[in-house]
Amino acid sequence: MTFEKTFVKQKLDRVLDYLAEIEGIFKFSDQEIKKDFTKFHTAERLLQLIVDEMTDINQHFIKELDLKTPEDFQSTFYILGENKILPLEFAQKIAPVVGMRNRIVHRYEELDKDLFIKKFRKNISDFKMYLKIINDFVETKK
Repeated sequence: MTFEKTFVKQKLDRVLDYLAEIEGIFKFSDQEIKKDFTKFHTAERLLQLIVDEMTDINQHFIKELDLKTPEDFQSTFYILGENKILPLEFAQKIAPVVGMRNRIVHRYEELDKDLFIKKFRKNISDFKMYLKIINDFVETKK
């Protein structure tokens, strides 16, 4: 196993930075964010970057711990849950964020701006919980 703690820690630090940036945007009301395309698109981009870093971490764990091959990025969360790296219930709760990221990036459908802002704001604590769980796991590795 070539588990790279430094790689994971760098990714965790980036997510922390992105969360600090989004918290700056979330000082504004939902309506202010929705009406200001710069704020809104910054929020979209930050969600994308956060999810990208998280799935990179998940894939690293899966590869280096020789876990089941994921079908897609969303399933990387489920695999970590099944292997007790993430609590299973938490993995099931956070995994759908990949779908939101995909709707933003690929413009599969019209994004409901109100719902996006509301869900992102409400679930920011999930990203922080992910960071804590992953950091705690990494600290147990040699």
